[in-house]
Amino acid sequence: MTVAAGVGYALIALGPSLTLFVSVISKKPFLILTVLSSTLLWLVSLIVLSGLWRAFLPLKPTPWWPYGVLVFTSVCFQEALRVLFWKVYKKLEDMLDAFASRVSKPSLSLTEKMQIALAGGLGHGVAHAVFFCLSLLTPAFGPATYYADRCSWIPFFLVSAILALAFVTIHTFSMVIAFNGHAEANKLDQYFVPIVHLISGILTLIDLAPGGCVVAIPLLYFMVALTLMHCGKMVHRRLVDDRNRRVRLQ
Repeated sequence: MTVAAGVGYALIALGPSLTLFVSVISKKPFLILTVLSSTLLWLVSLIVLSGLWRAFLPLKPTPWWPYGVLVFTSVCFQEALRVLFWKVYKKLEDMLDAFASRVSKPSLSLTEKMQIALAGGLGHGVAHAVFFCLSLLTPAFGPATYYADRCSWIPFFLVSAILALAFVTIHTFSMVIAFNGHAEANKLDQYFVPIVHLISGILTLIDLAPGGCVVAIPLLYFMVALTLMHCGKMVHRRLVDDRNRRVRLQ
């Protein structure tokens, strides 16, 4: 039964990502490469962050503010890396468009650009899930489970999987929003992503309070819903604008 539970926790954390990978990413080798490179990049960034913070760990349960500093610095580092990731992608996009022009092939379409952003975001989300959830699941395959004192009515591994699913979703679709924000110089999209990332990270600190997971999880999934709605509206607007532009050019 514990093997089934361990597999279930892993599927909660990464099941939707696996579905997205099979249905969208796996059909194009370049997107697979983007996911793999993005996952490696973000895993390295998390390892670097853990190495920098190792000198200050373990932190005491009180006061809570050192955890806030940890979350803030981690988000700032990752968001700076996101900007760097965008700049590298933009140079690659320009190279691909130039090559397509030389061989009389069409340049990357808006849909293809969004799929690349989605693949990059999926890599970020998978790296987060591997680092913060899958790496903790080995004991879940044993003869028992584990309950944390501050959330004693929900298994610790289940809480980790639920939180990982939330961050996988946020990171995946935040990358689409961020890429669009940089491409259009849209300040709203550019600021939306780091703000949502920071708020989501801060919300996890509620878990430090007794019974805090009951409050933190719904609030975190509110941020998930907000990210999905904003991304959906943005993608719909861009696709409509692109279709209208093509109609005018015909």
